[in-house]
Amino acid sequence: MTKVLVSDPIDQAGIDILSQVAQVDVRTGLSPDQLVACIGDYDGLMIRSGTQVTAEVIEAAGNLRIIGRAGVGVDNVDVPAATRRGVIVVNSPEGNTIAAAEHALALMLSLSRHVPHAHASTMAGGWDRKTYVGNELYKKTLGVVGLGKIGSHVARVARALGMDVAAYDPFISAERAQLLQVRLLPLPQLFAEADYVSLHLPRTPDTENLVNAALLATMKPTARLVNCARGGIIDEQALADAVENRVIAGAAIDVYAKEPLAADSPLRLVKERLILTPHLGASTEEAQENVAIDVAEQIRDVLLGLPARSAVNIPGLTAEVMEQLKPHLQLAETLGLLLSQLASGQISELEVRLQGEFASHPAQPLVVAALKGILSAALGDSINYVNASLEAKERGIHVLEVKDDASRDFAGGSLQLSSRSPRGNHSVTGAVFTDGELRITTIDEFPVNVTPSRHMLFTRHRDMPGIIGQLGSLLGEHNVNIASMQVGRRIVRGDAVMVLSLDDPIPPSLLAVIHDINGIQAAHPVTL
Repeated sequence: MTKVLVSDPIDQAGIDILSQVAQVDVRTGLSPDQLVACIGDYDGLMIRSGTQVTAEVIEAAGNLRIIGRAGVGVDNVDVPAATRRGVIVVNSPEGNTIAAAEHALALMLSLSRHVPHAHASTMAGGWDRKTYVGNELYKKTLGVVGLGKIGSHVARVARALGMDVAAYDPFISAERAQLLQVRLLPLPQLFAEADYVSLHLPRTPDTENLVNAALLATMKPTARLVNCARGGIIDEQALADAVENRVIAGAAIDVYAKEPLAADSPLRLVKERLILTPHLGASTEEAQENVAIDVAEQIRDVLLGLPARSAVNIPGLTAEVMEQLKPHLQLAETLGLLLSQLASGQISELEVRLQGEFASHPAQPLVVAALKGILSAALGDSINYVNASLEAKERGIHVLEVKDDASRDFAGGSLQLSSRSPRGNHSVTGAVFTDGELRITTIDEFPVNVTPSRHMLFTRHRDMPGIIGQLGSLLGEHNVNIASMQVGRRIVRGDAVMVLSLDDPIPPSLLAVIHDINGIQAAHPVTL
């Protein structure tokens, strides 16, 4: 039976969904060695932020098909190692959007009104109203760094509070910023102008310690900083110094470079104007249930052979794209598998040409599908949409993408794959007809119109009398039944191709005899 390991606490709603399709083992608190020892028994793994899925864990996971992170970030998963093994990694990019955004806003308000420190003082018997005079957010400038889903929600709520919102995000268009009613600014200018800065960035090599002593020094002495995004974006020693020395008015931090926060962290030594929370951004009952359901549904779907909604290591292949392009992806994979068998050897270059209506589709998913088809003959079930691009790159296959809007051979357009290799060049073209049927329309530039079938034979031969009859008789003598046959040629008595759909595979001994027929230049048995 299919088995799923849940190694971090998740909401029961997620476990109930997984139980529909698999045996679910909830084993929290596993040590790294224990996880390595047991992971080989499981087809799926569901985690939160506690479990570290290292390359060693993935190497030991011989049956693993999917890793689901019940949350946004996948910092605790070695995604490249998973990709190499063809393991899908999914997350829940929207499940805790509201929770994280609201926590950032809560910290901003708490900073402005000194809520934690005033509370502690009052609980200790004090009544110090003068010390805790605060500031209003109304008409202040908020700088949002990162306008993803969470940052965008923070911006919308801040606008409703009467704040002027500026943002830094190099991947956001001016149109999107205008829709959100925010001003796009360069990062240095944003830090210099903002009264509050809220960070909503992933941790990458480019963003690590992005907020350092030099950037903090450009802020207003009355400005405050909030980070509910990822630890490691801020130089924590520099931040502690900036708050302690009143370079800035305060900060509120929910995430840290290393978690749990070390007892000797410089942040713990700052007694005033700094709020620290223990990574609570996603810690609402609603968010925990949402992410558990979202990720559990994706694991369930993948185990049932369906696409995942939010795979982080399948470029461009969302569930919506896969559903929309299902027949087109199937065509690309079929043509790739056919091309690899015609090439009979290592392919050094692949050109993927999207023609006519095909050119309106995103190219990357079709390229991935074509590469999966090409590599399937050699790698079998170990190749999938996750690792196809990586495997192709490691095998030295150079990929070219071409879009040709002008081609109008078929109403729905066509897809052409062309290969170059030391053994020669080949090309195949196909189309998706209106009823969803796939057709092979050219082989090495020879026109044909063939529906792909399980067993096929492709020949290159001289267009001369008797060849078709000889081949048909030879197959009949060996009890190989022909389901359909078609010949494509460009000129009479020139070169031609013949495509036969067969009910049975061609035995290797028969293939040698076919090669000996006078006029046959090449013969390629194909299994699709």
